[in-house]
Amino acid sequence: MLRTAYVKKKRKRLFFRRLLLFATTALTALLTMYGGLLLYAQMTGAPSLSVPKASVFLDEDGKNIGDYFSAERRYWVELDDISPFLVDAVVATEDRNFYKHNGFDYKRIAGALLKDIKNRSKVEGASTLTQQYARNLHLTHAKTWKRKANEALIAFRLERFYDKDIILEGYLNTVYFGHGMYGVEAASNFYFGKTAKDLTLEEAAVITAIAKGPTIYSPVDYPENSKKRKELILTLMESQGVISNEQAVRAKDTSIVLKADEWRNKKQIAPYFLDEVWKEAEKILSEKGRYPAEGGWTIRTTLNTHHQQVAEEIVEKWMPESDLQVGFTSMDPKTGGITALIGGVNYAESSFNRVTQAKRQPGSVIKPVLYAAALENGFNPLTFLMPEKTIFTYDGGRETYEPKNVNGKFADQPISLAQALAISDNIYAVKTLEEVGYDQYQNMADRLGIDVSFPLAPAIALGTTEVTLMDMTSAYNRIASGGVEIKPNTIISITDGEGKTVYERPKPKKKQVMTEQDAFVLTHLLTGMFDPVFNDYSSATGLSMRQKQTRPYAAKSGTTISDQYLIGYTPSLTAGVWNGFDVGEKLNSIEDQAATKKIWIEFMEAAHGGKTPEPFIPPDGVSSVIVDVETGGLAVSECERQRLMYVKDQDMPQKLCTDKSLQEMKSSTDDDKGFNLFPFSFFD
Repeated sequence: MLRTAYVKKKRKRLFFRRLLLFATTALTALLTMYGGLLLYAQMTGAPSLSVPKASVFLDEDGKNIGDYFSAERRYWVELDDISPFLVDAVVATEDRNFYKHNGFDYKRIAGALLKDIKNRSKVEGASTLTQQYARNLHLTHAKTWKRKANEALIAFRLERFYDKDIILEGYLNTVYFGHGMYGVEAASNFYFGKTAKDLTLEEAAVITAIAKGPTIYSPVDYPENSKKRKELILTLMESQGVISNEQAVRAKDTSIVLKADEWRNKKQIAPYFLDEVWKEAEKILSEKGRYPAEGGWTIRTTLNTHHQQVAEEIVEKWMPESDLQVGFTSMDPKTGGITALIGGVNYAESSFNRVTQAKRQPGSVIKPVLYAAALENGFNPLTFLMPEKTIFTYDGGRETYEPKNVNGKFADQPISLAQALAISDNIYAVKTLEEVGYDQYQNMADRLGIDVSFPLAPAIALGTTEVTLMDMTSAYNRIASGGVEIKPNTIISITDGEGKTVYERPKPKKKQVMTEQDAFVLTHLLTGMFDPVFNDYSSATGLSMRQKQTRPYAAKSGTTISDQYLIGYTPSLTAGVWNGFDVGEKLNSIEDQAATKKIWIEFMEAAHGGKTPEPFIPPDGVSSVIVDVETGGLAVSECERQRLMYVKDQDMPQKLCTDKSLQEMKSSTDDDKGFNLFPFSFFD
């Protein structure tokens, strides 16, 4: 009996020794594992919190006009900018012990583990918000043990290096809420048309409900499921003392008003323009060593929302029911900022930008570039040439070219540069090119920013070399700026996701590409297309717009068999329009041919509406003079066709229009039927 008691006692001691050894071994293993985890966390460091974020576009006044996102529509907001109702609802529903645990809720894990073992599969989740955030950042949603292990490791590191509010903020900005919306800000905007900061209690409960299962709790697709889940969330919040019974009852009874249809039906503002903004942003950010795809940029653009809206309405009004396409842009002469841009009739059907990508023949819109070169090389507004029917030879005499005017008529007496530009005489332009020279013409095109290489053929004076509307409008904008090298741009500033300004548009440098005097003289010449005083064998080309004109404009139209251009400006705004067909067709119908001028004049009038008309102010070295259009002499009462003109001081006329020598010159006809290169000089 004593021996039996001894054996039992010995066995008991042995059991406790083994138990102690097991406990010690287990504790040592746990401490080793924990030490290993700490070492692992320390070696790997804090996990990256970087996620794709949508970049936001603002107009020139700071108003949101759109966004850009690579894969996930997400707008990052700080925790302080999220409704407290939403924060409380998420914590109460998804992880009530969030602020107490260290990343893992062991009681929930144990319960879920028992269910998984019982069902022999991964069926029950017990993830904390930290674990869910880890999954959202770096992992998939596959229900596998390997994924859970990786999730736990990342969650451990998150809790080790970041405080709770940062983790909660990250979770709220990364969770998926269906319909392509990631994060509470995108979800709030999509479902309720408001920011996450302004969500009411019932709206916060609806948003929280979606996170449980976007495919079954979307209030858009499954309103009954959403309602039941919302009520459950409100009950949980009440039971945890987060809200009162009165709040819960009122929120359950309050109907929600969804704004998802408004989001879907919302017309995207200036899509062609925003494409150009993103291209410019990518270039700027890359040059600054930043990665554009990281997103989260706030890009303040040059878009004038009023200009864009007016342009879109007018284009829609005047574009005929045909396959005719359109390109339109406007820009600021002082900064080069593009204030409006339309790259085609329908962005959804074609994102091809006909302002920046399409190269077409500009026709007579190119003539001011030629005449800018002429003004530097001895020409002035009162330089007269005889633009009769002429055959030009070139390429060493092997080729000939015979230009014609649109109406097939020719002058029967010399005309001035001012009149030639107003009525768009083609023979005068080609003779000017032959006088000025190809090199000077090319040089001026280069200085005005036109990406073009002219062949050595006289037809280039009439715009037969293809260019983009953006280049041509930019060239006119440089003339409008007083000859300063102003480059078109779409971005005023860029800030990153942390609010740091990484780019601000620099102030334009005062680099003259043509003299201020020549730029002004050319500008005033371009007002002539609206003046009937220049009517002759051809009419001034802008007379159809004159009835709607309420202020001075400098402009030029251009027409080919397939393209129509009109570009012009005031001291504060430049605008260019192109119309044509994408492939093959000619401009045959009157309706197609009329669209360009109607769009341009109505836009300019609407864009300047309510503003005092701005005069073009001459610089020093340029003076005004009233002349006789037919002779270029100083006007007196005997000469009826009079007009105010501006010339450089050295080009001021010295003879009266009644001077005998001028009258004889007026009635004479040049016998040279060839190039006739030399202008008549009517000045002392």
